[in-house]
Amino acid sequence: MHTIAVLALDQVIPFDLATPIEAFGRTRLPDGRPGYTVRVCARRPEVDAGTFTIKAHRDLEGLKGADTVIVPGTSAPLAPLDPAVRDALRAAAADGTRIASICAGAFPLAATGLLDGLRATTHWLAADLLAATYPRVRVDPDVLYVDNGQILTSAGAAAGLDLCLHMVRRDYGSAVAADAARLSVMPLEREGGQAQFIVHDHAPTPQGSAFEPLLAWLQENLDRELTLADIAARAGVSTRTLMRRFREQTGTTPLQWLHRARIRQAQHLLETTAHPVERIAGQVGFGSPTAFRDRFKRTTGVSPQAYRRTFS
Repeated sequence: MHTIAVLALDQVIPFDLATPIEAFGRTRLPDGRPGYTVRVCARRPEVDAGTFTIKAHRDLEGLKGADTVIVPGTSAPLAPLDPAVRDALRAAAADGTRIASICAGAFPLAATGLLDGLRATTHWLAADLLAATYPRVRVDPDVLYVDNGQILTSAGAAAGLDLCLHMVRRDYGSAVAADAARLSVMPLEREGGQAQFIVHDHAPTPQGSAFEPLLAWLQENLDRELTLADIAARAGVSTRTLMRRFREQTGTTPLQWLHRARIRQAQHLLETTAHPVERIAGQVGFGSPTAFRDRFKRTTGVSPQAYRRTFS
C-alpha cells in the first residue's frame, strides 16, 4: 500500500491540510481495498492551525519510509523554515520520496532548495512573491499544478485536489482516479489553469494623474476599434510620448491596457448576462468573434464558453 505523509507546519491552512487527507484517505482500489495509508507528521505534537490547534500522531520520523510527502500551505509563507524540517524534507528527497506542495506550501518547499531550477506554481496571489523570494524557481502562475516527476506543486485551494487526483492517476490509473474524483464531487480534469481565476486589475495610476481622464475615456469606449494614434490624439500627445508616459504611469502599454480592460469587461458580461459570445465580442471592441476567442483564451487559459460554464 502507498504511504502518504502529510507535513503539518505551524500556521498550516486547515483546508490545505485536509485536502490530501480526504482525497487519499477515501481512495479505493477496484477490489475495495484502500489505496493509501495516510499519516500526519509534525515537528511538535501540537500544531497551531490559526483558529484551532491540531495534534499530530507522528513526528518528523514519520516522513521516513513514506512514498509521498505532502507539504500543505501556511498562512505565514515567509516564516523561517525549521532546520529540522528542512533536513527531513531533503533526506526524503534524497531517498527518492515523491514530494508535493499545496498552495503556499511551495514556499517551505522552495526554502529547502528542492525547487531550484524547476518549474513550480502556487496560488496566483503569491506567485510574484515566490518568484521574488526564490529567483532560482521558475514560477508559472497560470497552471493548476506542475509535475516534475519527483517534485510537484499546486496552485491554491481546489487546485490541491486536482494535484491529488493527478497523483492517484499516476499511482493506480484513470479508473481508480475517476472513482476518487466522483467521491470528491470533482471532475478528474478541469479545463484551463488558474489564469481563469485571476482578477486582471489594471496597474494603479496615481489619483490626479494626467492620464486619469484618458483611462476613464478608454474604459467608456471599449467597444470602439481604437488605434494607438486614436489614443494619442485623445491624450493630445505624439504616439512616442504617449508610449513613454503611459508606461511610466501604468506599467504597461496603451494597447495592452486596452486589451486587458476588454477581457475584464468580457468576463463580467459572461458572468452576468446570457448574451451570445458573438455579441460580447462586439461589445468589448473585437473585430471578430474569432479574434475575441483567441485573445480571451490567451489571457485566461480557457475559452469564453468554458469560462461562462464555470462562473455564470
